[in-house]
Amino acid sequence: MNCGCFGNPSSQKKKNPAAHLSEVDGQLLKNIRHFSYSELREATNNFNLSNKIGRGGFGTVYKGTFKSGLQVAVKTLSAESKQGLREFLTEINTISNVRHPNLVELIGCCVEGANRILVYEFVVNNSLDRALIGYTSDRSKLDWDKRSAICLGTAKALAFLHEELVPHIVHRDIKASNVLLDKDFLPKIGDFGLAKLFPDDITHISTRIAGTTGYLAPEYAMGGHLTMKADVYSFGVLILEIVSGQSSSKSNWGGSNKLLLEWAWQLYEEGRLLELVDSEMGEYPEDMVMRYMIVAFFCTQAGANRRPLMSQVIEMLSPKVRLNEKELAAPGFFPDTQKGKTSVGSSSIHISSAPITISEVIPR
Repeated sequence: MNCGCFGNPSSQKKKNPAAHLSEVDGQLLKNIRHFSYSELREATNNFNLSNKIGRGGFGTVYKGTFKSGLQVAVKTLSAESKQGLREFLTEINTISNVRHPNLVELIGCCVEGANRILVYEFVVNNSLDRALIGYTSDRSKLDWDKRSAICLGTAKALAFLHEELVPHIVHRDIKASNVLLDKDFLPKIGDFGLAKLFPDDITHISTRIAGTTGYLAPEYAMGGHLTMKADVYSFGVLILEIVSGQSSSKSNWGGSNKLLLEWAWQLYEEGRLLELVDSEMGEYPEDMVMRYMIVAFFCTQAGANRRPLMSQVIEMLSPKVRLNEKELAAPGFFPDTQKGKTSVGSSSIHISSAPITISEVIPR
C-alpha cells in the first residue's frame, strides 16, 4: 500500500504550514503540536525505508529522530479522509486529549496540502505481532508474567475507550500489530479513534502476517454490524495468540485447515486445551493460563450479547471470580472465503438473545 491518497511522503514539496491552516481557527491546534512537513522529512531521513517500522490499513509508520534527540513514530496516512480540514483537526485534537497508560500518545500532526501525517510517542519494543511471530521474534522473552500483563493492560485500555471515555470509541481493528510494547513489555494500543476519519472498509485491509480477517467478529464481518462487542471478540482472539505464540490466521491447526480459534475450541472440548500453550513461554501457572483461554472463549461467543463488556473481562481474568463455564457455547467462527466456507464454523448462524451469567465473584 502506498501513500498516494495523501501525497507521496518522499516528494520534495516545501509548504508553509501557516498558509494551509489559515482557514482554521487557531483554537483547533491549541492541544496538539503542528509539525511542518520539512521537519518530519528531516527526522525520518526523507521517509527512508530503513526507518520504516510498521504498516497497516491506515498508513506506513516511520521512526523519526529530531535534532533535540526526541524519538517519535511518524504515521503517513494512506487512506482518504471523509472529512475536511477543520473536521479532521477537530477529530485529531479529540484523540490527542485521550490519555491512558495503555494507549499510545498522539503528540502532533502535519497538515500541509494533501499530506496528513500523525506523530506519536515512540514505543521501543515495537509491536506485539513482531514479538510473537515476526522475523525477529524471541518469544522466550515473553514469560507468563509479561504475557498476562499484556492481556490485562490491553483489556484496561479497551474498557477505558468503551466505557469511561465520552464519547465512547470502538477501535474496530484490535490485533497484535496494533498493540505496541514499551521498554518493560507493557502494552499500548495504537490507532484508536482513527476509524472514524476513514471509510468503513479500511479496517478490513491487512498486509501483516496476523491478518485482520482472523480477528473479525462474525456479525461485523458478515453484516457490518459494529458495536463495542466486535472489539471484545477481537480481544478474545488476541488472548489465544498471546498464549499460543501463533498467528490467528494460521490455517493448518490440527492438520485439518482450522484457524486458531477453531482449533482452541476443539482442544477445549477434548480436554486438551493446555496443548495450545507456547512451548517457549517457560514455566507457567496452569490454572491461570486455562482461565485466560476460557475468558477468550467467552469473548468470542457467536452472539454479541453473550460476550462480556471489557470491564467484566478484567474481572474475569482475576482468580477472585468464578467462571460459569456451563454457559459457554461454541465461539462464532468467521467464514474463511479462501476455503469456500459459508457458515460460521461449528456454531449456528442463528444467534440466541437469551441473557447469560458468565461469572460470579468468589467470596473472600
